[in-house]
Amino acid sequence: MVQIEQLAARTPAVSVDELLKGFYPSPRFGQVSFASYRPDPKQPSQAHAVRELEGFAQGVGANDGGGLFKKLFAKKDTSRAGIYLDGGFGVGKTHLLASLWHAAPGPKAFGTFVEYTNLVGALSFRKTVEALSHYKLVCIDEFELDDPGDTVLMSRLMRELADAGVKLAATSNTLPGSLGDGRFAAVDFQREIQVLADQFDVIRIDGEDFRHRGLPTPPAPLKNSELAAQMKAEFDGKTVAQDEFSTLIGHLAGVHPSRYRQLIDGIDGVVWRNVETITEQAVALRFVVLADRLYDKDVPILASGVPFDKLFTDEMMHGGYTKKYYRAVSRLTALAREGQNHEPS
Repeated sequence: MVQIEQLAARTPAVSVDELLKGFYPSPRFGQVSFASYRPDPKQPSQAHAVRELEGFAQGVGANDGGGLFKKLFAKKDTSRAGIYLDGGFGVGKTHLLASLWHAAPGPKAFGTFVEYTNLVGALSFRKTVEALSHYKLVCIDEFELDDPGDTVLMSRLMRELADAGVKLAATSNTLPGSLGDGRFAAVDFQREIQVLADQFDVIRIDGEDFRHRGLPTPPAPLKNSELAAQMKAEFDGKTVAQDEFSTLIGHLAGVHPSRYRQLIDGIDGVVWRNVETITEQAVALRFVVLADRLYDKDVPILASGVPFDKLFTDEMMHGGYTKKYYRAVSRLTALAREGQNHEPS
């Protein structure tokens, strides 16, 4: 027996405390450590990054009692507040960032760049600063600037947290001073971008960039007539969210992305009927967030309609948000392979 629900019928209400409690590594990185990271002996920068992060972890919380009040009377700390892991996809940056989070004392937060911008949208900028200023460490995974508003917002947020004594750690595929390149008139925001860059010491992690391998091939979509039997076979005794794709897409517009983690709580698998190519940028970016949350929780997918490598238009896949869409397609493909072929994602 499969317990069937619909994501399109869920409208989670999430308190501030619940939102903040959600800022921790996903189950995929729930047990990682520096010791479990395996540096490539051909890439000495990977072992160097481990050593640097171990030392950085020891400094987190060294000035306990920090915060905005203490900063008014404390001696000026001239060291940079943050450490920034720069490298291509697939070199273990998230593993190392999560290892730092596990090694450091709390209170601490771990989330993607998008989750922090969504947090500001849900709480307001000032309340976000007030909440995070009491933390010892804030980790930002997949740091990237997509528009001028994000540039100004994250510049202010990082500066105010650093001024409050919070240690920062980030991962990205782009050097701090190059954030925003190709997405908007970054030259007009060089001051804000430089403020961001000034918060971090950069550690380069070399290794094979999996973008060079090309997009993975998704499994052939199921027929609508096959979905019920496949769902019963794959998810017997579990809870499944079954939705018409267009209905789900429409519903996401009314649920703040900061609540997508709670939207899929208790879901063991998803089944989507009639997946279609998304043609609107705002809709596509929301769906990227849902894909990330599904991947975080390792939720297998069964789907009919277009294959996931056709989920976004060619223009989107080669535009300013290429990295986001590439990541979403790769992750959804992995979850579809898990759901249909039992391949681990």
